Amino acid sequence: MKKILFTIAIALGLWACDLNQLPQDAISPETFFNTENDLLLYTNSFYGALPSAEDVYNEDVDNVVKNSLRDELQGTRIVPTSGGGWSWGSLRNINYFLANSGKCPDKKAVAKYNGLARFFRAYFYFGMVKRFGDVPWYSQTIEVKDEDLLNQARDPRAMVMDSVMADIDYAIANLDASRQVSAVTKWTALALKSRIGLYEGTFRKYHPEYKLANADKFLDAAISASEDLMKNSGYSIYKSTPGTAYLKLFSSDNAIVDEVILARDFSDELQVYHNLNYYTMTASYGKPGLEKKLVNSYLMADGSRFTDVKGYETMQFYDEVQNRDPRLVQTIRTPGYTRIGETVQLVPEFGATVTGYQLIKFVSAPKWDTFNKDITDMPVFRYAEILLNYAEAKAERGTLTQGDLDKSVKLIRDRVGMPNINLADANKNPDPYQAQQYTQLTGNNVGVILEIRRERRVELVMENFFRWDDVVRWKEGQLLTKTYKGMYFPGPGSYDLDKNGKIDLVIYEGDKPTVAGAQILKLGSEILLENGNKGGSIVINGHINKKFNEARDYLYPIPTQELLLNPKLVQNPGW
Repeated sequence: MKKILFTIAIALGLWACDLNQLPQDAISPETFFNTENDLLLYTNSFYGALPSAEDVYNEDVDNVVKNSLRDELQGTRIVPTSGGGWSWGSLRNINYFLANSGKCPDKKAVAKYNGLARFFRAYFYFGMVKRFGDVPWYSQTIEVKDEDLLNQARDPRAMVMDSVMADIDYAIANLDASRQVSAVTKWTALALKSRIGLYEGTFRKYHPEYKLANADKFLDAAISASEDLMKNSGYSIYKSTPGTAYLKLFSSDNAIVDEVILARDFSDELQVYHNLNYYTMTASYGKPGLEKKLVNSYLMADGSRFTDVKGYETMQFYDEVQNRDPRLVQTIRTPGYTRIGETVQLVPEFGATVTGYQLIKFVSAPKWDTFNKDITDMPVFRYAEILLNYAEAKAERGTLTQGDLDKSVKLIRDRVGMPNINLADANKNPDPYQAQQYTQLTGNNVGVILEIRRERRVELVMENFFRWDDVVRWKEGQLLTKTYKGMYFPGPGSYDLDKNGKIDLVIYEGDKPTVAGAQILKLGSEILLENGNKGGSIVINGHINKKFNEARDYLYPIPTQELLLNPKLVQNPGW
């Protein structure tokens, strides 16, 4: 991967282009595309389309809350003049390669690297369809003179997604079946097919307003792709000690290849860094923290529901995190927490987390705390997602069995010693707390789907903006309008957060007190509680009236400049 990082940097510099610009200043089809190495060098540029580290960890929907809200959460998006994600340069790069790769006499190499190109074309179009719905499908290189193509209307989503699936099937058939955490392989392509199939199948099921047929076809594709991976790839859920395995998976400098299918690599040697540690421990990046409803969603360690415990709503921090799903104490700072390689116990720092539930997922050793100097690899695809995709798709199809749960969700929960979902019990007694959140569910499988959604939210928090995609495909935009909350406090006073006999936090009114070693927060300005000095959960951005337009906000608008340049484009509804 170190080598790939270097060649990506070179290739992106040479071949960055717009839809109708040829990269002729860098290469010529007459002198290039002659060897397998030529194909390798060119296709390395495609990896720049993968998420950056920030695109992986910087989630900010209703799982992770910050002291500011992006426009999507406030309901204040506007139609941009330009940009807005309507960008086609990477597609131009891919199609140019596919138009010229056949010049190489090594046809086996051509098929392999065409498979890689078509993987990235599927990846590109999946992103465009999620964002805009109908989009023009381009499978050929477009020249400046091709006015008809440049002024093409949007193709129907159904046609585009069928083409995406054809691309990904070609990639699966032609890519190497080796396991390489730093390169796209057959297994990466199957993982993408699993992700696409689940997204598109559930989107079509829960969004009848778009009149998209064949939801089951995509759910079946997710199931079959997941099954292929589960049976034949050799990937597994990483295990060590239940109390640390989940944390170690994400804090490892190098991706753990047993579970991580594809990762973004970061390197001190090559000075390729990201900013995760600094992001979680300073006030500079919004003071991120888990939201109260997510914390409430973590089960008890015995598999029972925390929200069935009497008085859970007013439980203070120390008590609420006891005997919970071990992933909770491996995702946020809880009593007894120490940094990797250190022994000093730390409580949450309210200067770094707006909810009090301070993130530790992905946080590595203190030596990487400097601004933009972290090197933990970032997962783009990992095996746990595939198992969750499989279970959810089977549940949505109505074909889920206890045996299916045993070979999917159970493996994930086994990592931390949690009991498996019991299918019959879940459907017999759906969780009312979860049901209040997910309003679109009906049918016989409601209970188990709620449990799989809980599992997905807990396991995949802070990864790849999955939560935004989930809210969109399930048609649950109303979740984004709720008031975001944090820890509960009964009112002003002194608090020993970890019960070690030392005051860690003082919430005060009037004159500021002096308490050695304690964090001091003024009620009403530095911290807001639901009921003021009568206490309640921390309220974040309570002054903002969040809105979500159900008839508009599941898709993004096309920029006005593009509508002017191409009169055949039609704006998305409501924009």
